[in-house]
Amino acid sequence: MDERDSDTERGTHRVQSLERGLAVIKAFNSGAAELTLSDVARSTGMTRAAARRFLLTLEGLGYVRTDGKYFSLTARVLELGYSFLSSMSLPEVAQPHLERLSAEVHESSSVSILDGTDVVYVARVAVSRIMAVTINVGTRFPAHATSMGHVLLAGLDERALRSYLDEARLDRLTSRTITTPDELVTELRAVREQGWALVDQELEEGLRSIAVPIRDRGREVVAAANISSHASRTTLESMRAEVLPRLRECAARIEADLAVTAPRRVGGG
Repeated sequence: MDERDSDTERGTHRVQSLERGLAVIKAFNSGAAELTLSDVARSTGMTRAAARRFLLTLEGLGYVRTDGKYFSLTARVLELGYSFLSSMSLPEVAQPHLERLSAEVHESSSVSILDGTDVVYVARVAVSRIMAVTINVGTRFPAHATSMGHVLLAGLDERALRSYLDEARLDRLTSRTITTPDELVTELRAVREQGWALVDQELEEGLRSIAVPIRDRGREVVAAANISSHASRTTLESMRAEVLPRLRECAARIEADLAVTAPRRVGGG
């Protein structure tokens, strides 16, 4: 089937009544929360009679309410969004929030999960290249040398952390890298108490990053989000005072969306 055939098939299978019903719903927005019948007809390009039929149908289904003159949407329309979110994985949920975050702080942002002794990037927005290696979805780094790794390790229970320490090689990657289990455990204890991790040039010279946990509905740490920057343009204090609040807000938005996703799809598999 060529592209023209595909377009023809899509046109043939369009359900006009569904399309027009959705147009009625989309006529309502933050600047037009209440509309008259004439408003809806004008906004959608329908006749008043057609607009009235769709509004009354939506009212009967519970998506619209009316006082006799003005129509408005009900909270039930949120179910339409929940149906979409429930089919999404963590990367799909996180990506638009990372895009918003990076636009706000003008730095690269990422989400990762713990896989063995590494963090694995599952979502990323790159604003500029700040490392010698290119970071993409699927990139792995040793957890002990990254801010997201510290957050994810801090979320482990004692048994899982002990297993990690038995398996991990705490290699020195820079002069600042934590390389002993005692040092790492002390750092993870602080991360657990404060709820965030700041790593200063432990993975690569010149790279600073700050991370926060992403929790599921049971408040278990399932992922971490971070912002990374070059040390030449971002101080440690600005990371804490300016970047951290935005990062926490981003994580909270991701968690809110994850709360309505299918539990088994959190890891993206």
